[in-house]
Amino acid sequence: MHPSRIVADHDIWDSIKAECAEAAANEPLLAGFLHATILSQPGIEEALAYLLASKLENATLPALGLRDIFYDVLQEDECIQRAILADLQAVVSRDPACPGYANPLLYFKGFQSIQAYRVANHYWTMDRKHLAWYLQARISEVFAVDIHPGARIGKGIMFDHATSVVIGETAVVEDDFSMLHEVTLGGSGKEGGDRHPKIGRGVLIGAGAKILGNIRVGEGAKIGAGSVVLRDVPPHTTVAGVPAKVVNVPSSSLPALDMIQTFDEFDAFDPHI
Repeated sequence: MHPSRIVADHDIWDSIKAECAEAAANEPLLAGFLHATILSQPGIEEALAYLLASKLENATLPALGLRDIFYDVLQEDECIQRAILADLQAVVSRDPACPGYANPLLYFKGFQSIQAYRVANHYWTMDRKHLAWYLQARISEVFAVDIHPGARIGKGIMFDHATSVVIGETAVVEDDFSMLHEVTLGGSGKEGGDRHPKIGRGVLIGAGAKILGNIRVGEGAKIGAGSVVLRDVPPHTTVAGVPAKVVNVPSSSLPALDMIQTFDEFDAFDPHI
């Protein structure tokens, strides 16, 4: 999305409605869907609850019941409300294939799966673990994104494509993080306890990378596609390979924001960025 089209957080909902009104006029076959999902809803929390419920419903929990499960959390948890806006800003500012704010909300399963996880995580922390596990299972079945509800994920998050993402129970992901499809933040064996990776702010993880064990990936690090990371990664370094080794340094202090996937000999670190 062109930077000139990025709007302030308080204008995002109005932008989404305007985009959907234009889309409904241009594509009458989708007018009913856009009206029910966005144009008839009073706010982004109601729209997201309606959308997630329609996608995750099944014979056990119909959409009406699921909508209440989602909306009860979305309308009361201010941290999740701020995270939703930050995640939308992350997608529209980092993904060149995203033409506006409505697209990730309506169509991007990476964004949708993160918001559904946030609700599951809320119920996990409230000790309603069976409901959290149920939501995790449905999210995995529908979106092919398996995030344990006990994992802790910050805001300003982008999962690009997102298919086959796996994040374990004790994983921690800090703010302003980006990763692509088929990434695993997993354990390294059958041991219990604190066993999953801790990912610092601004980290970028390429497609297919596996980060295994209770290790730390430092702030501003970049992990090349297809890498297997088994040891701590220092801040502001680029690692790649199987097993991953330091190969360079990122060209910016927070690689997640620029989404540059290459790491050749010209990928030199500028301390002033």
